[in-house]
Amino acid sequence: MRNEKLEMKNEQSGDNREQGAGSREQPAEQLAIITVVGNDKVGIIAKVSAFLAERDVNIEDISQTILSGNFVMMMMVNLGSCSKALEDVKKELSALGDTLNVSISLMHEKVFSAMHRI
Repeated sequence: MRNEKLEMKNEQSGDNREQGAGSREQPAEQLAIITVVGNDKVGIIAKVSAFLAERDVNIEDISQTILSGNFVMMMMVNLGSCSKALEDVKKELSALGDTLNVSISLMHEKVFSAMHRI
């Protein structure tokens, strides 16, 4: 999606240069799924999003709903630029969940997909 935006921007500005060997290299994509479940209250999305932003984790996709008063959110995130190790992020997310009184878990996207394959 980033490359599409860059290409669109270049087309609009009349810049038709291709990204070559001299361009800044993007970090490898490292996708993971974050789930958040618990009683609904103000600020859950804001606090989880701020936590991720502080660690250079990009939110690629997000889905959130309220089911019978329970807050349920799934996020697809890219940890490619993350400033911390995956296990550290998992522990810190779990601790954040404790402070928000919700359950937060993080799982590598490949593991998540394998677990939910029919």
